[in-house]
Amino acid sequence: MSDVRHVLVLPDRDAAEEAAEVIRDRFGLDEEPQLVRDALAGEDDAEDAQWLLVLTDPGERLDSKELDEFAGEWDGWREEP
Repeated sequence: MSDVRHVLVLPDRDAAEEAAEVIRDRFGLDEEPQLVRDALAGEDDAEDAQWLLVLTDPGERLDSKELDEFAGEWDGWREEP
C-alpha cells in the first residue's frame, strides 16, 4: 500500500482551520489533516503566507476532482503531485 498525500493550498489560516474541521467528516478521513504554514520566500509576516492542508490517503480512495472542488470552497486549490 502506497503512502499517497494530497496537499490543499488555502489562502489564510482561518480558511485552513475551517476546512480542516469540515474535511474529516465530509470525506471520512481516518487521520486528522495536517496544517502547515507556507511562508512566501523572504516573508516573515503571517499575512504573506498560504496554509497547506496535508491529507494522508493510504487507500488512495480520495477523488482528486472532489478535493479540487472542496479547496475551491475556501478559494484554494489542490496541488498536483
